[in-house]
Amino acid sequence: MPSTDIPPDIEAWFAGRGWRIRDHQRAMLEASDRGDHALLVADTGAGKTLAGFLPTLAAFTPSRLGDAKPPEGLHTIYVSPLKALAQDVQRNLIAPIEQMGLPISVETRSGDTPSDRKKRQRTRPPHVLLTTPESLSLLLSYPDSFELFRGLKRIVIDEVHAFATGKRGDLLALALTRLQAIAPDMQRAALSATLANPQGFREWLAPWGEIDTVEMVEGEAGSPAEVEILGALEDRAPWGGHAATWAIPQLYEQIRANRTTLIFTNTRFLAEYIFQHLWDVNEEKLPIGIHHGSLSREAREKVEAAMAAGELRALVATASLDLGVDWGDIDCVVQMGAPKGSSRLLQRVGRANHRLDQPRRALLVPGNRFEFLEAQAAKDAVDEGQRDGEDFRPGGLDVLAQHVMACVCAAPFEEGELLAQVRSSLPYAWVDEDVFARVLNFVATGGYALKAYDRFQRIVRDRNGQWRLTHPQHPARHRLNAGIIMDAEMLEVRFRNGRSLGRVEENFAAQLSPGDTFAFAGTSLEVEQLRDMEIIVRASSKSAMIPSYGGARMPLTTHLAERVRAMLVDRAGWGRFPDDVREWLEMQQARSVLPQPGQLLIETFPHEGRHYLVCYSFEGWNAHQSLGMLLTRRMDAQGLMPLGFVANDYALAVYGLKPVTDPRSLFSAD
Repeated sequence: MPSTDIPPDIEAWFAGRGWRIRDHQRAMLEASDRGDHALLVADTGAGKTLAGFLPTLAAFTPSRLGDAKPPEGLHTIYVSPLKALAQDVQRNLIAPIEQMGLPISVETRSGDTPSDRKKRQRTRPPHVLLTTPESLSLLLSYPDSFELFRGLKRIVIDEVHAFATGKRGDLLALALTRLQAIAPDMQRAALSATLANPQGFREWLAPWGEIDTVEMVEGEAGSPAEVEILGALEDRAPWGGHAATWAIPQLYEQIRANRTTLIFTNTRFLAEYIFQHLWDVNEEKLPIGIHHGSLSREAREKVEAAMAAGELRALVATASLDLGVDWGDIDCVVQMGAPKGSSRLLQRVGRANHRLDQPRRALLVPGNRFEFLEAQAAKDAVDEGQRDGEDFRPGGLDVLAQHVMACVCAAPFEEGELLAQVRSSLPYAWVDEDVFARVLNFVATGGYALKAYDRFQRIVRDRNGQWRLTHPQHPARHRLNAGIIMDAEMLEVRFRNGRSLGRVEENFAAQLSPGDTFAFAGTSLEVEQLRDMEIIVRASSKSAMIPSYGGARMPLTTHLAERVRAMLVDRAGWGRFPDDVREWLEMQQARSVLPQPGQLLIETFPHEGRHYLVCYSFEGWNAHQSLGMLLTRRMDAQGLMPLGFVANDYALAVYGLKPVTDPRSLFSAD
């Protein structure tokens, strides 16, 4: 077994920067030297990513190599939920590698990586590959994946809380089982700053759920976050809306007062909208940037580099930057609109003063009075150190079908052998032979709806009992269509000289005609031509509309919803609220009721010739969408002539031409 001492090369590098090796960083190296998997939970700025890579760096130090040659081939895979995070880690990892003179090559692989580099990486891989769950799954679909991963020593999963409980986590869990089968000695490490259930994540990380094989490493506590809620100076907080544009003048003053301000929004539309409003009041022409997932790779990398160099005074961003990106000179983080969860808020707050021993300052800007309650609930949770997050649930069979297809693209397989691999992961431990046979039948025939079409006859069992492809074209089709993140059809936005700005959704593009203007990438653009899957534009000074996107919304967490409900009935706690918020609650109590926890408030009233039913369930927008479709169907069956519904995270409003006199029948479980 290698020595558990920190290699002197690494100790000297830390000392040369006036740093000390923290206990959790040392513990991660010790766990690796023992051959254990490890889960590290440490505050933002604690050097989590470096701790995850420390065993890799140590393996290439002269003190550990001795007279041996450096390891060849792929040594470590780093998986992150965001492409921007992988790029940031590459920048920050290259520095210690070069300064210590270690013979380690590092590359990224994502949807932005050129195809020629992707092809070369499969035959001449770097020592460290930074990638995403989707790209890793696609790598496993190639026949040469066995040779590529045979010598793999380590996989590091960063910000594991961001995807482990969802379908991307299912995909990654299945990829881990495949990698472990190819490289039995591979060690797993996962990193996070915000875990409400560390034991659950240990079980998710462990092969066969053997939790004792995963070392739990806890980092040193950092400085507490300083979270404030911005209140209106003159105008009262609005009743509705979520953009919080009432705060733009105060927000601009914050930008002027700080070196760098990072402004988070919950949607791409809101990022463009807030950026335009900030630019309208930017009389001093301060450098302000914008970053979201629909911008071109070149635009995103340019902004990321400018932030890293300290050239921007403010950056408006979406979730594309809220995980792990390390910029140490951000004075203040601003959350525009509701935070939706205490862990998500803490993650974003952690981008400010990305250092363990310095306070992190954040400002919450609620868009309306309900969002003020949510902001207060999130602030209280952060102050109390409470985290939230989704519970683990059984893995999705659609993801399993994709994994089966990826495996057969790489090589024929034995049914029992692949089932054993699949069941070694926590999400799919429940899958038995019958369920797996159903999945195989779906992959083989396309299911009952598609089995009549030859193109969906993708795999077949041969005379030796192995499952194999029916046609050599199937792997290419799989790699073009595989994935967990569902995007709408997108059109490229380009200048006539070919420079790409990014992409907008087809539904928005269908509304455009030559001469129309829209705001994108922080610029007003005029449409010159629509051709094929491209929008040809030129810069414009005209006022412009902002593209809307139909992507998934951030859900309100159950923990935060329960806190908001408790605040509604805590009359004694209303004194800390602004006058307009307190008066709003008092008016609701006087004219109707405030629901107790566990109660469902339903209100009905006429308005402008329509009859409305509003229910306050606090179950989140996604649940309210499903409930709205169910209620309108039942209203239609009762002859109430429903016209539609609207929803937010707190309530659902259904409207129709006839009054609802018996709400109980609409909400009956029967």
